[in-house]
This record gives sequence, C-alpha cells and structure tokens, in this order.
Amino acid sequence: MREEDHSFVGRGAGVRTVVLMSSTGATADPPPSSRTDSGRGDPLAALGSLPGVADSVESVRKAVDRVYGHRIMRRRSNAITAEAALRGARGSAALSGADWALEEVRRRTDFSGDDEARVVGAALRLTAEAGQLLSVWRQSPLRVLARLHLVAAARQDDAVGRPRQEGEGVDEPLIELPLPGAAEVSGRLEGLAELIIAGSSAPALVTAAVVHGELLALRPFTSHNGLVARAAERIVLIGSGLDPKSVCPPEVGHAEQGRAGYLAALEGYVSGTPEGMAAWIAHCGRAVELGARESTAVCEALQRGAA
Repeated sequence: MREEDHSFVGRGAGVRTVVLMSSTGATADPPPSSRTDSGRGDPLAALGSLPGVADSVESVRKAVDRVYGHRIMRRRSNAITAEAALRGARGSAALSGADWALEEVRRRTDFSGDDEARVVGAALRLTAEAGQLLSVWRQSPLRVLARLHLVAAARQDDAVGRPRQEGEGVDEPLIELPLPGAAEVSGRLEGLAELIIAGSSAPALVTAAVVHGELLALRPFTSHNGLVARAAERIVLIGSGLDPKSVCPPEVGHAEQGRAGYLAALEGYVSGTPEGMAAWIAHCGRAVELGARESTAVCEALQRGAA
C-alpha cells in the first residue's frame, strides 16, 4: 500500500465549512494528537473523524490498491493513465452539461464549435494540465487555480484567471446554490489556501473533497468553476500519493452517480452540518472507487488484448 503525503494539506479558519464545525457538533478545537507541529488546530483531521468517513477512506484505499496491484499496471501504466485522463475529462464535461459518448471525445480533434464542444475541450485541457501543477500547488494553490481557469477558458480577458469581482456574474447554470459575494469568496479562498499550504494529518480523500466542495460552493470565477473544482480534486489525489499515476479518475465516478446525486451531495457540503459533510466526503469517495473500477476494467481489457 502506498504512503499518503499530507504535507501540503492544512488548517485555516477561513473555510466556511470548517468554521461551521464549531456550531454543528464537530470538534472546533481538535485534541493535541491531531494538532500540527505549530500547535495550531487541524480542522481537516476533525472532518476525518465524522461518522462513516473512516470507512469511506478505507474503501477508497482498497479500491485504488486493486488497480495498482494489477499486472497490467506493471507493464502499461502509461496507457492506463492516458485512458483514465480521457475518461475523466469526459465525465467532468458531462457534469458541466456536455454528456458526449467516450468514442466521440476520443475521435474529435476540433473543440471550437458549439458550447458543448468547448466544454469538452476545456475538460481535456484541464486534465492534461493538472499533472504539470503538482509542485506549484503545494506552495501556491491560488496560483494553480488561476492557471486552471485560464486553461479552461482558453481566452484572454480581464475576468480570466482571477476571482470574480463584486457585481460580476457566474456562468454555471447547472449549480443553482446561492452565490457568495466577492468579499466572502476572497476570504474563503485565502482560508482554503492556508489549509492546503499548512499541512494536515487528514486523509487525502477528506482534503480532496473539501477542495472540490469549497470551489463548487464559492464558484470563484466567472465561468468553468465545476471543471476547475474537479481538476483541483484530481490534483490533491495525485499529489497526496493516494493515486500518483492518476489512474483512478474521480470525475468518472461523479458522472456515474448522476448529476442529481452530485448536486444533492454538494448541498450537504454547503449545509456545513456533520451529516452533510460526511455525505459529501462519502460521495467523493465513491467517485474515486468508481474511477478505480473503470481503470480496472481497462486493465482487464488490455490483458485480454481487446483494447
């Protein structure tokens, strides 16, 4: 089993869901055993202690280990990684309203057509970019998020690559949750960055779920927030050491669980309640498991010589 490196995950009271823990029954001031070296609290570790989360973490680890233990991974891991990237991009695009068949995504070379084509193209670009940003993410997550938005938007204007300003709208029609104001977005992004940079003992799944959920809740950019949030989740899973070869695409699992289930789980995250947070983390865990199952099937197909 691979060791998870949590050195870049962390603490910080700026993230709303962590702040809400003090009023929902979760531990706002963790015991000394869950504190970081600086002595400050480790709120992500507290999330890891919510009911059912440990079971989700263990189930995810077993699913990921099954993929990495497959004999095909020893000889053709690059092929599995490439296929996982394609399938992950397809899944992320589907959740943003462009539900194309996998073979259409594989066949197409021009994504400059209608809105759906541009969404699929953005998802593919983000998947390719994510692996190049791991070292930067550990030091400057806000810089990485800005880069991801720039890559997704594929254009240059004053709204690209920066958090939205007061009065600017958001083009994210599939997520209808209340939209936080620009000042709240700025504060919560700073808090999220502090969490990532400072370091945490929380499992990678917990950190990835918080990053994903917080970005969806905030929708910090004027467009492509869902695609960016799912790319950031993937970066956490890769960089943590849980899925270093990026062969367990959570986007596949999020799409397979359906848009309605995805949005319902997100509402649990936004609620900030222990039950809602645990349900969101479990949903993200199941997404990773389904992504692992998808890559296991690819391994089996390659082993049979059918793909």
